[in-house]
Amino acid sequence: MKMQAYLFMGIATFFGLVGALYIYWSYLETGQIEWVGSTILVVGIGFGWMLGFWLWQSARRSEHHHGLPPEERLDGEISENSGEYGFFSPHSWWPMFVALAVAFTAVGMAIGWWMLFLGFLAIILTTIGWVFEYYRKEFQH
Repeated sequence: MKMQAYLFMGIATFFGLVGALYIYWSYLETGQIEWVGSTILVVGIGFGWMLGFWLWQSARRSEHHHGLPPEERLDGEISENSGEYGFFSPHSWWPMFVALAVAFTAVGMAIGWWMLFLGFLAIILTTIGWVFEYYRKEFQH
């Protein structure tokens, strides 16, 4: 996890450099700071460092209790990191319907409140369908 932490913190630092240049150049060009892009870059810095710091702390805690993971050791083998990663549905259509509902809602933000309302309703219904997919018919537990 340390490598992921370093990647997030590195990208956040890059956003900081780009943000400083963006603010400087927008001020030179227009005589004032362009707030939308500047705000997004500053938020990107915060999110990147927040995730990176959390991953770094989690890796330190995990190493303290369990030792170095196989991907961090030079003598680590692929078979050491194998195991159950969870259940992933091989034939589910629900993720596509949830994504379409989210896209519909995003378009509704530009078109009108009525479409936004229908989009939120669609997100709720499709999420319920996805969560309870394996509680009925031949797949029920």
